[in-house]
Amino acid sequence: MTTMAAPMQDGKRGAFASLSRSDVLPFVALALLVLATRAIWFGDPVADFDEQLYSFIGWRMTHGELPFVDWWDRKPFGLFAIFGTAHAVFGPGPMAYQLVATAFALAGAYLTYRLARRLVGRFSATIAAAIGTMLLCAYASYSGQSEVFFVPLMLGMAALLVDIDHPAFTRRAMWAMLLGGLALQIKYTVLPQCAFFGFYAVWVEHRRGAATARIIGLGATFVTLGLLPTALVALLYASIGEFDAWLFANVLSFFDRLPAPQGRWADDHWLGISPIAILVIGGIYGALRITRPEPFVTWLFYGGWAASTLASVLLPGTVYLYYYAALAAPAALVALPLLDRRSPLSFGPGIVLAAAFLALLALPDRREQSLAENDTAKALASAIAPHVASSENCLWLWDGPTALYRMTGSCVPTRFVYPDHLNNALETKALGIDQAGEVTRILATRPGAIVTASRPMTVQNEAAAALVRAALAQDYQEKLTVEMHNRMLTAWIRRD
Repeated sequence: MTTMAAPMQDGKRGAFASLSRSDVLPFVALALLVLATRAIWFGDPVADFDEQLYSFIGWRMTHGELPFVDWWDRKPFGLFAIFGTAHAVFGPGPMAYQLVATAFALAGAYLTYRLARRLVGRFSATIAAAIGTMLLCAYASYSGQSEVFFVPLMLGMAALLVDIDHPAFTRRAMWAMLLGGLALQIKYTVLPQCAFFGFYAVWVEHRRGAATARIIGLGATFVTLGLLPTALVALLYASIGEFDAWLFANVLSFFDRLPAPQGRWADDHWLGISPIAILVIGGIYGALRITRPEPFVTWLFYGGWAASTLASVLLPGTVYLYYYAALAAPAALVALPLLDRRSPLSFGPGIVLAAAFLALLALPDRREQSLAENDTAKALASAIAPHVASSENCLWLWDGPTALYRMTGSCVPTRFVYPDHLNNALETKALGIDQAGEVTRILATRPGAIVTASRPMTVQNEAAAALVRAALAQDYQEKLTVEMHNRMLTAWIRRD
């Protein structure tokens, strides 16, 4: 028995040792973390704001309707296509896009791990990927924000380009540019990152001794591949006679939108960006004063990508704190010299930072908040539903959650389905229509119910707001008031 048991025990030890030397355990750990940080919002239709619009338009795409034509927004077609595909496969509810977003988040976490492994061991790489995952959620990409969808594509570009000695580097660079083109169809602000990767690929070709004519040809090819997805979408709209609608929403309206009073920097951003700053500053200090990462060119590549990502964040005239989710992965990679357990500081910084960021998420409290918001949204929808219909007496959201249109089964009285587009004074000249004029037209249809909020999210168009207040005072009565996202939302029902 003893003779037989010893080989069995040796076999078990060998299997465990083999497993510990593979990427299986880090992948499982990251998968559990991704699920833990996202599942608490599963099924919450009002987890965040923008995703409700993406979900609505994506859902309506499954009915043959199109963004920019039937429903207006200026986000790229590809983002709505992701939501449309999610709803086509998993149904109209929020779980559809939340499951797809979870898959994207897991892909991003694992790609961060693989990139980190080029500089550090498995434990430190897992810590870096975990930090990137947690920061993605900390900056509001915990449900369906656009960052959760384009960040894995940018990580894919980095993974294809990081090995400058790969014999198939040129072909990999072409695939990377195509990934960047797909990312552009999720959010146009990734352009600085795409430019960085493109110039980096050209620099590598120059370093490898490519002739000037070849470098020029490759540069043109990279640009063509990067613009290809956007060009195909433009051709799609041109083929149905709606190119002007696509052009205005995707290009021209950006220049007509006014910046918010705080512009690219608000007073509370100092505290908000502190996790990113700690990682980047700590990583730079670690690389220069503690442990030089090797190969150093790889760490510099991550640093250059992080700088281009910051340019992406700051590209719009108005910057919101959740934009910094795009920096979660590159900041974690820049921080690798600080997180490396082989440094004199060993496990300390990685464990302390990971624990601090996990505490920052306050997952139990956020779960209770999500459940409460879900119940509140259902209560609001139940109060409104008897007073609206699918073809008349439409619900109109002057300010409130876009998800209520689907939840109540109501028709929508305007193609500007996102409330912010009609109540935000910064959009006054960026919609192609007069806001107050559109509000007048909507009120003339006598909506069966109107939802308002006690506190606006943005600078308000006072002329349009005055029209709403007058209509509510004359023709509507309060049905239900609830608290959601630290605001009081009121459902008003038409008196007759």
